Amino acid sequence: MENMLENNCQIIAKATELFLTKGFKSVTMDDIANEMGMSKKTIYQSFKTKTDLVSTVGDHIFNAIKSGILEIRERTLNPIDEFYTINDYVIEHLKDETTAPEYQLSKYYPLIHSRLSSMKYDEIQDCVTENLNRGIELGLYRKDIDIPFVIGIYFIGVGGIRNQDIFPNENFKPKKLTHSYLDYHIRGLASEKGIKYLENFKNKRNQKNQIINE
Repeated sequence: MENMLENNCQIIAKATELFLTKGFKSVTMDDIANEMGMSKKTIYQSFKTKTDLVSTVGDHIFNAIKSGILEIRERTLNPIDEFYTINDYVIEHLKDETTAPEYQLSKYYPLIHSRLSSMKYDEIQDCVTENLNRGIELGLYRKDIDIPFVIGIYFIGVGGIRNQDIFPNENFKPKKLTHSYLDYHIRGLASEKGIKYLENFKNKRNQKNQIINE
């Protein structure tokens, strides 16, 4: 039983790595078996189909990101800083999304994608509601914000920019695209004070990135 559990964890870890770097569609069970130096039969003892494995990996990725976001939220950062910190964390965890994992999931595994989207919406609703309320209290966001509307638009937006038919990776680099959308989103929420804070924050961030890249 212990060996079975260990095998499962190793399979999930390797499958997660391959799915994120090569795509849910491209990676086969043979690929995973070859990478792990085990027989495909061993994988099928734990996961009856590739769909079962994709579903498990989807849950694994969701829970890992959820845990990381919770840790960020517990730091009680400035609301604008928090948005960017969470965004950076998700990008890093999804390996810059160069294989468009969420888009592939929606296209080839729609039922799994729908289930995970529902879970993601619940988390976004909680996270963004708290962020917006703090931002309003601090005067960074406008007081007249319709919070349920903003949550819905944000959820649709973060999913929509991953649509490869509209934003193909060869024309829109995933990391830059998500930052552009976040800037667009915050500017729609921000008060005059918030805009000033955002500009200062971005200037410091750009300077820091320039130093790192030199």
